[in-house]
Amino acid sequence: MTDWITTPVEPAFVRGAIDLEHTARGILPHRLPAWVREQFPDPGLAMAEAQTSGVRVVFRTRATTVELETVPTRMAYEGAPPRPAGVYDLLVDGELAGRASVTGGNVHTVDMAAGTAVTTAGPPGVARFTGLPDVMKDVEIWLPHTETTELIALRTDAPVEAAPADGRRVWVHHGSSISHGSNAERPRSTWPALAAARGGVELINLGFGGNALLDPFVARVMRDTPADLISVKIGINLVNTDLMRLRAFTPAVHGFLDTIREGHPNTPLLVVSPVLCPLQENTPGPLAPEFDGQRLRFRATGDPADVAAGRLTLTVIREELSRITARRAAGDPHLHHLDGRALYGEVDFAELPLPDDLHPDPAGHRRIGERFGELAFGPGGPFEATRGGM
Repeated sequence: MTDWITTPVEPAFVRGAIDLEHTARGILPHRLPAWVREQFPDPGLAMAEAQTSGVRVVFRTRATTVELETVPTRMAYEGAPPRPAGVYDLLVDGELAGRASVTGGNVHTVDMAAGTAVTTAGPPGVARFTGLPDVMKDVEIWLPHTETTELIALRTDAPVEAAPADGRRVWVHHGSSISHGSNAERPRSTWPALAAARGGVELINLGFGGNALLDPFVARVMRDTPADLISVKIGINLVNTDLMRLRAFTPAVHGFLDTIREGHPNTPLLVVSPVLCPLQENTPGPLAPEFDGQRLRFRATGDPADVAAGRLTLTVIREELSRITARRAAGDPHLHHLDGRALYGEVDFAELPLPDDLHPDPAGHRRIGERFGELAFGPGGPFEATRGGM
């Protein structure tokens, strides 16, 4: 029998979240603050921002056994096979030391054809880790990147305490579903998590599946969030939603960057254009989802002839982002640009094709994370440690 010590999950234990909502049972991490959720209660954004990509529970302890009690909310799609339970990655002093999943929890089922969704409530569950070294150590539990995770309590066989700040630089990144972690196997294998490990930085991941749309409130959140390094990956969601035309896109990019600069005038700021996606390189959106009986795929429905009238493609966006950042960099030496095809391009697509025509597979995430780590955090990169942050 284990003599358990039960500790409520306090805000001091949670990193990578922008806001913590107190519930009847515990706390619910959010990646956007309450004022955004009240101002724009969009169901798609609400689902994405509540999923805990990059969020982790961090503490110090001598415990050899750790249990984290949670209530997950998992996504399901009508007519598609059930998705596997999310993974909890446990690190000891920065090294992977265990993985677990939680049974029970809620299920949020989306009927994409009907445009409806229903949530079925379920009980709490426990992620359990054993065999940890009997020494004082820093423990991180990375929460599932594609689930909402209500945190209830820690149970351990030794006391826990909040881990002190370790002085690492804070990297705030905003992007689309690829940055969110779509198709990654586990929370530590999303490409931003891999790149953060390569750069030795503290990650705040504002990657929102389907919702990297130059929303002004996201720029304000980034403006107001303490950061040493900032990156924004812009493009794919604007094309696949067919949200705006070139005339609106250019000032929207300027406005987004202007807002960030209000709070971070000298912070290294990297603008990243889309990775290769043949589906939308030269064909506008919107995208249409298609089930082939086993998996979800996507199809671009726009007409390439409409590009002349201002409709967006990935090619158009890359060209415009390059022009915008070159012009702004003349007066902003801390602004940088990275062509997304340097992270995943034609050669990579031939080797590691996109399984649903839109998102990389786990090997693709590793490739993008390694490349970003090299190009952004490596020698001469905008996030190189010797260049620092303000």
